[in-house]
Amino acid sequence: MIEDMAVLHMTEAELARDLHAALEKVRQGAEIIVEEGYRTVAVIKPVQGPGRPLDECIALAKAHGSGATLDEDFAQDLEEIIAQRRPLDTSAWD
Repeated sequence: MIEDMAVLHMTEAELARDLHAALEKVRQGAEIIVEEGYRTVAVIKPVQGPGRPLDECIALAKAHGSGATLDEDFAQDLEEIIAQRRPLDTSAWD
């Protein structure tokens, strides 16, 4: 999940004028609220991937007093993977 996600407000006409640019902003992590006057018509936001992030799994295991142990090299590898995570490139799906 992106913590500092931008929230953009647009009318339906603005969205229709440049849907491609709006979707690119969503791909970059922005959330778009489509409005008609004061009424929200739709919310467009990035899709969350399936499952739970690994760092959240580790935190949950610790919070529940899990007795699972990880060998030090494996734990270090996991920390490196978490630190180097990048958004999934879905451009090949288009």
